[in-house]
Amino acid sequence: MTPAKPDLTRTMLSILSIALLMLASLWILSPFIGSLIWATMIVVATWPLMLGLQQRLWGRRGLATMVMVILLLLVLFVPLTVALTTVAAHADQVVDLVGSLSVADLPKAPDWLAAVPLVGESLSTAWHRITVDGIAPLVALAKPYLGVSFKWAASQAGSLGLIGLQFLLTVALSGILYSNGEAAARAVHGFGRRLAGEQGDAIVTLAGLAIRGVAMGIVVTALVQSVLGGIGLWIAGIPAAALLTALMLMLCLAQIGVVPVLVPAVAWLYWGGDNVWGTVLLLWTLVVGTLDNFLRPWLIKKGADLPLLLIFAGVIGGLFAFGLVGLFIGPVVLAVTYTLLNSWIGDKLPPAGTKSDIQVSRL
Repeated sequence: MTPAKPDLTRTMLSILSIALLMLASLWILSPFIGSLIWATMIVVATWPLMLGLQQRLWGRRGLATMVMVILLLLVLFVPLTVALTTVAAHADQVVDLVGSLSVADLPKAPDWLAAVPLVGESLSTAWHRITVDGIAPLVALAKPYLGVSFKWAASQAGSLGLIGLQFLLTVALSGILYSNGEAAARAVHGFGRRLAGEQGDAIVTLAGLAIRGVAMGIVVTALVQSVLGGIGLWIAGIPAAALLTALMLMLCLAQIGVVPVLVPAVAWLYWGGDNVWGTVLLLWTLVVGTLDNFLRPWLIKKGADLPLLLIFAGVIGGLFAFGLVGLFIGPVVLAVTYTLLNSWIGDKLPPAGTKSDIQVSRL
């Protein structure tokens, strides 16, 4: 009895039908995909917090979900919306201020600046160079980047109503995921097992750890640095401290840091003759500006046991490729790729101390 020939037409039509269904589903869900990605990242990152809160609320998932939704509105989305709105509302003023600095004269550096440990001599030399050459070259160098940054913020805030709607939708989806997180996790793990067996299940777990590590390391560090920097600006009496704090938050999320905001504030205080508060803010800048060097790696390693270089490359590359949500997508993609490559070549690596290691060490 001859075996039945495969029906190629039927197979092709089945694949085409499945592809069309997937494309149609993505098209229908396209208004919600961005919010769903954000909600997934937030819920994965804060799931242990929600479980701990549920235990303290007599095991009531509904109460824990309600508290988490309120916390999301108060802690995450309200500050981000206020920051975006504040920067956009004052964008023209800041650009004009930067332009007016090009004709300003910087006074002579104070004598004690060179005596500051570690950085005093370098700061004094840089200050003297600016005094001789003027501040115009620095302003000319920074103005195009500031203009582009503030125009981007203004364009984002121009559709503030849409952004607010997406935030509310993200919060609503986060509440749904908090309520049914276990079922969603089982579905994702089942999909991973269907694709790649036990390895697929392990990759799903790794992706969750990568999201949690980035949220702990990048977002928490940005919030801590911007808040501490804003407190320093407010105590030192710097004008528009709220605007500058919002700008520091955006710069920290973009992995630039608080120094580009705090250093000009210190110079402004010295320029106005307020040497005491200038010194206080300078010391505070050294503390806050270097805080991310140990806080961010510690938080990332606490959340996910992955190479720090991999995480940072994913954060920066994801930010450029996908925008703000790329802070989480980039590290997840690199972590999954790294794990797949590691498992693929792991059992083919020669043992340590072999001839190939000796040859490499001689290069």
